[in-house]
Formats: sequence, structure tokens, C-alpha cells
Amino acid sequence: MSTETFDVIVIGAGIAGATVAAHLAADCRVALIEAEEAAGYHATGRSAASWILNYGPPDVRALTGASRAFFESPPEGFTEAPILRRRMNVYLAPEDQVADLREMLDIGVGLREASIAEIKSLVPALRDGYAVAAAVEEEVFDIDVAALHQGYLRQARRTGGVLALRSRTMRIARSGTTWQVEVTGGGSFHAPILVNAAGAWGDEVAVQAGLRPIGLQPKRRTGLIIDPAPWQVADWPFVMAADGGWYCRPEARTRLMVSPADETPMPPQDIQPDVPVTPDVPAPPPDTGSDPDVAEPECPSGVKWLLLDLVGTDLMEPGLACIQCHTSKGKVAFTIAGTVYPGFHTVDTCDGTASITVEITGSDGKVQTLSTNSVGNFHGNSAVAMPFTARVIDGSGKDRKMFSAQSNGDCNTCHTQSGTNGAPGRIHAP
Repeated sequence: MSTETFDVIVIGAGIAGATVAAHLAADCRVALIEAEEAAGYHATGRSAASWILNYGPPDVRALTGASRAFFESPPEGFTEAPILRRRMNVYLAPEDQVADLREMLDIGVGLREASIAEIKSLVPALRDGYAVAAAVEEEVFDIDVAALHQGYLRQARRTGGVLALRSRTMRIARSGTTWQVEVTGGGSFHAPILVNAAGAWGDEVAVQAGLRPIGLQPKRRTGLIIDPAPWQVADWPFVMAADGGWYCRPEARTRLMVSPADETPMPPQDIQPDVPVTPDVPAPPPDTGSDPDVAEPECPSGVKWLLLDLVGTDLMEPGLACIQCHTSKGKVAFTIAGTVYPGFHTVDTCDGTASITVEITGSDGKVQTLSTNSVGNFHGNSAVAMPFTARVIDGSGKDRKMFSAQSNGDCNTCHTQSGTNGAPGRIHAP
């Protein structure tokens, strides 16, 4: 068992843990421990990703307001792309929510009442008669969560922080003044300070450490990505009910993300889509591997990478976060890397699709052409001007294009089996 000693151990590499590690790493030797194969796999990668000053209770609004200056002007080198993109917020009130809207206008900052005609011009799909009153909040922004999260991880590593992926805590104990954390794979981390940033698993980590849990209750929020055709929604505002009972926002330029804003108590877990099958609901259609909403084989190639097999080559661990892994282990750093698969929901370490051309176009118009190897992996070391767009092309010339420009070159951090940050799942071959 390998043992490393640090000043601080942070458990959980989501946005909270990454932020803590980035700030502490300037003065301390920090280990950032993450159970999953990619940092930010759970809540960090699945939020609505919006900066809304008038959302939440007063203390949350105060923190939101205080964060704006950093988001608009992050430190030099923190990220290569803007973190914020302006997007208006619209609040709709049916007759029974007019009082909620009035209260919002009374106590909110930067809100104004708007006519239904104005809202209809912004959201032409609005059903006639649904709302009797509305308000607009101009100073709302989309947050590039991937760029923000990667900025903090980069900052932590730059000042000596260590990111340990696939390191689920197995035992946490305190000996004298030192915390001892044993993880999967046989690693052991020692430090006098332990930070619990495990999110939904926070109480479970506390119990492992022999501490009293504080009663954290993870809650699921339902979200659906829908095709709003024939509507062109890229520039639509974020739309919410005045009582907070639902919301929708553009996603990946051509889709809408809609949510009933539910808060369903759940045990901590990797939330997956519900597919109810009842006598009144037909079973899912047969496997096709061509649509993100259709069931498909978990490993279409039938070949999976095995631990210690082909270690140190570019044929290892298809589907996992290449840049995070290589950087954390001091290996050759890529600027762009990922895996192309024949389906949207292929499992980790399953071999992907070989001989696919991956065309990366930087914001400066320069094109970098890569090719997938025998397990579907691709990677490049040349500089890429962020944000970039991508296109994958098969041997017949058929192609698939990225919905919107991205600023994170570690493609598999978003293109996971279930998809995060708006990705539908894996990078799908044409």
C-alpha cells in the first residue's frame, strides 16, 4: 500500500472540493480525492448552470451577488473562455401566482414588470392564456460550469495539488493529530486536516470518519432534454414560474431543458433516467444504438479494457477522462482527448470505434485533425484556441457535429455514459 502525506485532504472533487483545493493549494500540500473516474461527475455536471441574483433565500442571493465580480473577471490564466454568457430571465404568473410575482417585484433587485406581448415576442411558443402577468430580470447569465470547474482544478494542480481519481474512501481514521484515509486501489493519504466536500455522500463520509452525521438529505431534481422543433430556441430566455414550480432553458442551442423543479428525497446515488414499464405503458423500443433515448447494448464492441492491460499506451481506459488522469499522474498532457463510440450510452472502458476522423476547430478558425485508434481513443497535443467546435467523420464522409462550442478539451468529462453538462451521452460515431 502506497502512503502519501499532505497538509490537507479534501474528499470530493466536485465544484466545492475543487474550489477548496484551489484556494488551499497556494499555501498547503493538498490531496483532492474523488471516487469517480472524472471530477464533477454528479451534481456539478448536472446543474441548470445559471447565475440568477433573485433566486433562493436571502443568504443565497447575497452570496450570488458577491460572486459576480469573480465570474466576470477571473484571475489571468484561470480559463481560456468567458465563464458567463448573458441570458435574460422571464417569470410567468398564471392567475394563482400573481401574488408571488408581486412579492418578487417588491423585494427583488433589477426586476421589472413586462407585458405578455413582450414575453410572447421573446418566447413565441408561450401558450395563449397561460400567464396573466410577467416580469423580466435582465442581469442573468449562463455559467460555463465545465470551464469554471476545470479552472479550479487547474489552479489546484498548478500550485502543487494532487488529484486522485477512482479513489473511493474505504476507511477513514484519526491517529493522534493525523487523519488516515484509505481508498480503493490500495492508496493511503495522511494529513492533519480533512475536508468533507462529498456532496450527497457527506453524511456517509462523516460516519466513515467516526463523526456524527448532520442529517444531509440528498434530493433528486427531474430534468428532461426535449426537441422543441420547429421553434429555434438558442436565444430564448430562461423561463420560470413565478412560484418556482417549473423552469425551462435552452440547452446545447437546439434543445430545451425542462424541469418541474421537484426536490425528491433520495439516498445518494448516480441518478439514472426512469423508464417505467406498466401494462398501460409499452416497453422501450429494441436496441438500435442510434438515438440517445433508445436502449442500446452496454458494450457494443464486446471488448473491454482490463486493469494493467496496455497501461501507459493510448489504448488504455477508453471512455474515461484522459486529460484529468494523465495530468494527475504526471504523464504527457493532452490539449484535447476523448473516445468515439457506436452508441450514446456505452459503459466505461468498453472499446470504441476505430478510424473515425475527429476535426477540432478553434475559435481562431484553425483546424486540428485527429483520428481514433483501435479502441476509439483520440488525442492531440497542439494548442487549441478556446472555445472550440468538433465534428466526427466516418470513412464514408458521414458526420456528426457538436451542438455548441466548448472550452473543456477533456471530452470524456462531459461525454460520459449518461452525459453531463448538456452532452447526450458518449461522442457518437456517424
